[in-house]
Amino acid sequence: MARSSTRPTSRDVAQAAGVSQAAVSLVLGDKWRGRVSETTAERVRQAARDLGYRPNLAARNLRMGSTRTILLVVPALTTEFFAGVYTGAARVAAQHGFGVVLYPSPEGIGPARNPFASAQAALDGVIASSMAADALTAIRGDQLPLVMLDSDPHGSLGAATVNLDIADGVRQVAEHLLNLGHRHFLHLAADVASWTFDVRARELAARIDVVPGTSLRTARAPISIEGAVAAAEAALSGPRPTAVVCDDDMLAAGAYKAVRRLGLHVPVDISVTGLDNLALATALDPELTTVRLDAELFGERGMQALLAVLEGREPEGGDIPVELVVRGSTAPPRQS
Repeated sequence: MARSSTRPTSRDVAQAAGVSQAAVSLVLGDKWRGRVSETTAERVRQAARDLGYRPNLAARNLRMGSTRTILLVVPALTTEFFAGVYTGAARVAAQHGFGVVLYPSPEGIGPARNPFASAQAALDGVIASSMAADALTAIRGDQLPLVMLDSDPHGSLGAATVNLDIADGVRQVAEHLLNLGHRHFLHLAADVASWTFDVRARELAARIDVVPGTSLRTARAPISIEGAVAAAEAALSGPRPTAVVCDDDMLAAGAYKAVRRLGLHVPVDISVTGLDNLALATALDPELTTVRLDAELFGERGMQALLAVLEGREPEGGDIPVELVVRGSTAPPRQS
């Protein structure tokens, strides 16, 4: 007899096996022992195989209050960094039978519209960057199992935090430039209210302040090349530093353009550093000295931490190491 083109249901299996739908649920849910006989269980399994029946996992998950779905909330995808975070998180999630929905906050930071009719009903947990933390209130994500990335471990909204060792990255940059002989610095800082950028400013100032004869000025810019050009050009028109320390590689690209507009050259007149090691870093000329952040490992650790929270385990501790990559954009300061 030709098989129906419609998807077989548990009722079809029950009729074929001569049992109730409740018995089908027990057998296919592997909860039959002590409730139905071995012979009946095998009859149900055979009927399911004959009919090509597959449980409706979505319906079952909703009944169980679990959809095996994680929301990853990030700033607007202005660089490939958060794409790497997603790749790492999705890889670990898939190994444990979870899917990941990527939700960029529309304005980069700040409130976001609810991506689901009811986030709590549709999600098992949330991973969020501190740069997109305000979006959590709108989607009620702060009421779900939550892991924060790039977030203050002492004041986090989440059950766990996962951080890159940004402080050490900034220290490596400062040590590199100080060892080259630089003493007058401009910090081209991201104009974003976020813990990760506060750490960069604090660590840079702390390291430079302990060296006699140094100076540090700060210019703030939105995280865009155009914004960085304007901020850097204005700052470099005053007392001129010998090194510009940028909060990320996009700001560094803007600093390059500002230096050239002033008729100067990197690194002969001014050294420039970034932080992220984006593909952009090797597209610039000269190639950019920056700090390599392992975005995929960051995503993996974030997902591993959330799985631990969901299972009631203690997540792995310790910040993820970062590495200074020295390229052609830094050199000893020009001797006056």
